[in-house]
Amino acid sequence: MPLSEDEQRILDQIEAQFYANDPQLAQQVSETTLYRHASRNIKWAATGFVLGFVVLVTSFASNLFMGFVGFLAMLGCAFVVVSNVKKMGKAGLENITASVKGKRLKSMFGDAGKNIRKPFRKDDNAGS
Repeated sequence: MPLSEDEQRILDQIEAQFYANDPQLAQQVSETTLYRHASRNIKWAATGFVLGFVVLVTSFASNLFMGFVGFLAMLGCAFVVVSNVKKMGKAGLENITASVKGKRLKSMFGDAGKNIRKPFRKDDNAGS
C-alpha cells in the first residue's frame, strides 16, 4: 500500500533530520547490505571453525574436555555459517563465489592451471 502525501512528507523530514544529525551513521547504514553483513559473519565463523579444529586436534589425546570444547566450537560455527548462507540466498552466494572465482584465484595462480593441464590433454592430431 503506497504512503499518502502526508506520510511521505513526514518520512522525508525524518530522513533529512537523520542525515543532518548523524551523517556518519547514515552513510554506514546506507552502505551496509545483508550480503555484506552475512559474508562477514561467514568469514568469522569459518575462522572460528578452523580454530576449533586446531583445538580439537591438538588437545583431544591429552585432554578430552578441551577436545570436546573444540568440537562444540566447530559445531557452533558451522551453524552460524549455515544460517548466514540461508539468509544470503542463492543470489547472494552466487555473487560472492563469482567474485572470488573471477578475481582472487585467477590473480593468485595466473596460468598455472593451464600449465598443469597441458600434459594431460589428448592431442587430436597424434592418432592420424
